[in-house]
Amino acid sequence: MIKDFIEELEWRGMIHTIMPGAKEQLQKEMTSAYLGIDPTADSLHIGHLVGVMILKHFQMCGHRPIALIGGATGMIGDPSGKSQERNLLDEATLRHNQEAIGRQLAKLIDFDSTANNHAILVNNYDWMKEFSFLDFARDIGKCITVNYMMAKDSVKKRFNGEGDGMSFTEFTYQLLQGYDFLHLYQEYGCKLQLGGADQWGNITTGTELIRRKLGSEAEAFAITCPLITKADGTKFGKTESGNIWLDPRYTSPYKFYQFWLNVSDEDAKRYIKIFTLLDRETIETLIKEHEEAPHLRALQKRLAEEITTMIHSAEELEKAKAATNILFGNATSEALRSLDEDTLLQVFEGVPQFTISRADLEKPFVDIVAEICKVFPSKGECRKMVQGGGVQLNKEKVADAQRAVAEGDLIAGKYLLVQKGKKNYYLITVE
Repeated sequence: MIKDFIEELEWRGMIHTIMPGAKEQLQKEMTSAYLGIDPTADSLHIGHLVGVMILKHFQMCGHRPIALIGGATGMIGDPSGKSQERNLLDEATLRHNQEAIGRQLAKLIDFDSTANNHAILVNNYDWMKEFSFLDFARDIGKCITVNYMMAKDSVKKRFNGEGDGMSFTEFTYQLLQGYDFLHLYQEYGCKLQLGGADQWGNITTGTELIRRKLGSEAEAFAITCPLITKADGTKFGKTESGNIWLDPRYTSPYKFYQFWLNVSDEDAKRYIKIFTLLDRETIETLIKEHEEAPHLRALQKRLAEEITTMIHSAEELEKAKAATNILFGNATSEALRSLDEDTLLQVFEGVPQFTISRADLEKPFVDIVAEICKVFPSKGECRKMVQGGGVQLNKEKVADAQRAVAEGDLIAGKYLLVQKGKKNYYLITVE
């Protein structure tokens, strides 16, 4: 049985506002809906993922999703939620970004099937680039009053002294977005726009433009989702090192997996509904299990597994889990050696690091860790801990503190991993 789109999104906590009539429209017939994506980079980040998941549910509920890459609007910048103007991109960069984003979307949404609700990818630059300023001012500008545009929150905030005021370019943004809706309505019969709660003003300008241009019988609707925040109120999807990207070149599958693994209990309860396709029963069971034994972090583990598999692959998930196990579990020397250099460095990013020269190889282990690198304060302490079985080199117990360290011990030809007790790691780079 095909699920009801609004019911599905409501229990997942993914609906903020529904325009009257939208629910009836979706129950009446297969409907096309679009969601805009800003092509400011050649990868989506997890902030985009809420919208993409909404498009995915929309398609799974039997409707047709349209992903709109904002090539034209991306050249201007949306004032919603921003207090500064943005840098403008050239056409070649926008095209490159569109192709990269299209490939990412294709992993999550079906563009290729023969079903009549296969997804469509469009770029508003394609219809805006031929539009002359005079034509736009005459055909579109006259339909919406400045009073109407000024009443929008995104405009009001900027006029009331947030940031540096607002350029004419940005002021026209809601008209351009409104025109996208009109164009898609006429071209594809698109009757619904989806977006974040901060987009409500821009989206309703579109429904208003359609009504004024095509008459009151032309019905268009809007549904927005809440902006995702963390339980502590801070911005979702940002870490100290920046965005969490879907492209492994910018955020490795290991770091991606770690991000979800480390979310708070409160956030995990919300995120598992938003970012996975698990059904209600499964999620409710997981939440119950988690509440009975929160220290096991069952919810975070399942969330991290589901989303890493969906964005990367089952194989990348296994690699990320193996890498995590090296730091926190009883992984073997073989598992350690199977890591690629980038992942190895990421796993041990925060641990104390030392550098030694190749000439120091072949020296006794105790000399390297107590004299050249200050892993141990003295040779005596090192010997004592080795005798007690508490020292490992590359995940193998060191039986003799006098053993020589050789080329064959190096991981990836240049690293040694020393472990003191259960939790203290030291990474030595040989140059």
